Formats: sequence, C-alpha cells, structure tokens
Amino acid sequence: MSHKGHAHKYGNNIDTDAIIAARYLNMHDPAELAAHCMEDIDPDFLQRVRPGDIIVAEANFGCGSSREHAPSAIKASGISCVIGKSFARIFFRNAINTGLPLLECAEAVDNIKQGDTIEVDLPTGTITNLSTGKMFKAKPYPGFMMEIIDSGGLIEHTRKKNTGTK
Repeated sequence: MSHKGHAHKYGNNIDTDAIIAARYLNMHDPAELAAHCMEDIDPDFLQRVRPGDIIVAEANFGCGSSREHAPSAIKASGISCVIGKSFARIFFRNAINTGLPLLECAEAVDNIKQGDTIEVDLPTGTITNLSTGKMFKAKPYPGFMMEIIDSGGLIEHTRKKNTGTK
C-alpha cells in the first residue's frame, strides 16, 4: 500500500487536545471530527489538506489524553499517514485501531519541509521525499498489523475475519 501527498509539518509534543479539542469529544462521526482537526494550532489546516496528504511531526506526537477521536479526525480529514520522530504509545495503538498508519523515522522528519511531496510505501517502510529525491527507511509493520491497517482498522478487520470476507 502506497501513500502520496504533501507534507504538513508540526513540532514536538503535539497533544491529542491540539489534534481535536476536548470540546468536540461529544462527537463520534469521523466527518464531524475532521471538520475541527488541528483547528486550534493550525486554523488553515483544513483548507490546505488534500486526500492522501501526510503529517510529518517531531517527537512525541499524540501525547496527552487517550482518545480515539484524534487519529479518527486525522484520518477523516484526508491524511493518509503520519511520519514522526516518535509517538505517544496510546496514540500509536489508537491510530492502528482506526487504520491510520504511523511511521517512525527521525531522519525523514529532519529532511522533509512543509509542502514537500512525499511518497510512503508501507509494506517496505520506504519514505521518499519526491521534492528532494531523498529516500529514508522506517521499520515496516509486521503482517498482522498491516492486515488491520489494510482493513481500515481493528473493527473492520475483526468483522472481516468473523464473516470470512476479504
């Protein structure tokens, strides 16, 4: 599975409240959440983001409260994956559960600028900055996690396994 889009770059310690503010936690529809994604730290995010785009973040992305709303809002906004130096553990798991792939690669983060065109090959963990021609390698997901991501998240993966559909 390959993802290609423009980079939206963020700094260190972007917490889940910055991704989706607590005042929206009574919403559960991903489209409604997406309408407020990143609005407090990047009011123009939704005007810039296009389907397939990629968030590139410094260290500890997704820290703070445990809420599935954050990766759901990111995914529903059109972001195809997030590349970071590191992720908060619970955010990482919530992202996989919602089918939002995350890749840890400090070298890529250091060499990607806002607006660069990025291509990510998830099965191999290859990240290519098409704007500069530089390639980077993140650790690819094990097979069972790729199955969850490819299914669109843990619920869809479980539903498919239980019904025998692909």
